[in-house]
Amino acid sequence: MDKPDKRTVMTLDAGGTNLVFSAVQRNREVVEPITLPTEADSLVKCLGNICEGFRQVKDRLKEPPVAISFAFPGPADYPNGIIGDLGNLPAFRGGVALGPMLKEKFGIPVFINNDGDLFVYGEAIAGLLPRVNMLLSRSGSPKIFRNLFGVTLGTGFGAGLVHNGELYLGDNSAGAEIWLVRNKKYPDAPVEESASIRAVQREYALKAGIPQAAAPSPKDIFEIATGVKQGNWEAAVNAYKILGEAVGDALANAVTLLDTLVVIGGGLAGAHSLFLSDVVREMNSSLRLFSGQNVGRTELKAYNLEDAAETDAFLRGDVREIQVPGSDRKILYDPQKRVGVGLSVLGTSRAVSVGACAFALHALDRK
Repeated sequence: MDKPDKRTVMTLDAGGTNLVFSAVQRNREVVEPITLPTEADSLVKCLGNICEGFRQVKDRLKEPPVAISFAFPGPADYPNGIIGDLGNLPAFRGGVALGPMLKEKFGIPVFINNDGDLFVYGEAIAGLLPRVNMLLSRSGSPKIFRNLFGVTLGTGFGAGLVHNGELYLGDNSAGAEIWLVRNKKYPDAPVEESASIRAVQREYALKAGIPQAAAPSPKDIFEIATGVKQGNWEAAVNAYKILGEAVGDALANAVTLLDTLVVIGGGLAGAHSLFLSDVVREMNSSLRLFSGQNVGRTELKAYNLEDAAETDAFLRGDVREIQVPGSDRKILYDPQKRVGVGLSVLGTSRAVSVGACAFALHALDRK
C-alpha cells in the first residue's frame, strides 16, 4: 500500500438498484462517490448512467485515469468484458459488450471482474494475507502463506482465489463458484441455500413455526440470539449454527483442493460470533472409512483467527530446529499443516475497490 504509485483507476460498485462510482489511487478513494440509479430494466438507460457516472468521476480528477476497473455480476466473459444473462439485471440478457463499449468511450483499458474475486484480491494485497504473514514473522515462525481463498456471505455465497499474487479466474471465467457446492444439510440443493441471507431467515422461520415471509432480518435474528431483542432465541441461534456448518463443509472442500488461508466478508460476516466457531469445527470434523477408521475432514488443521487463543496456537505451530545433514548448521522446521479462517481486514467494499485498482495496475504493468 505504501508504493509511490500515483496512477488513478476509476471504479464502480454495480448493484441491482444503484451504481456507485469512484476513483482509487494508492488503494484510497480520491473522489467522493457518485451514485446513479441502475435502471435494471432498460439497457439504454443503464448503459447511459454507467457512462455518465464515469464521466462525472473523470471530470473531478486532477489527472487523467489510466484505466477503468470494477466488479459486475455474472455470468460473464470477464477477460473480454462481455456481460451475460443476469438475473437481477434483465436488460443485459443476450450478452452485452460492456468493457469494449467503455474502452471506446473513454479511450483507456477496461477491466471487469466478479466482486468475490476482487474482494479476495484486495485482502491478498493489503488485508488478511499480509497481516497473517506479518504476525507469523513477528512470532519467529518460518511459515509463509502465498495463497488466499475468500468467500462473501450476503444475498448469495460468492468466492474468489488468489494464487501467488495472481487472481485465478479459470478458463471460462467460472473459477471459485463455491455457491454450487453440494449442500450438506439439503443434498439436492447448492450450498448457497444454506449460506445466505435467505437461508438464515428460512431456518429461523422453520424453527419458530412461522412463514418465511414473516421472518426477521438477519440483523434482527442476530440481536435476538445475542439477547439484544426479544424473539425466539433458540430459533435464532439455530439459524446461524446451520449457516456455520454449511459454510464450514464448503470450505473444507475448498481447502482440501486449494490449501489456502480463508477470509470471510459480506454483510453476514458481522454475525461471526454466532457461526465462525461452527465453521472451523466443521472443517476439523472427521470422516469414516468403510473399514471403520476415522480420518480428518481435511489434511489441514483449521484455526479461528478471530479467537485469541486459537490465533496464538496458529502462530506458534510446531516450530523446531533440525540439523542439516553433514553440517553444523541448524534450520527451523514447522511440520504442522494448518490454515487460518479470519474476517476481512479491509472491509468488503474497500477490499473490492483495492482489488479492482490493483488488478488494473498489475495488468497494465504486465503489458
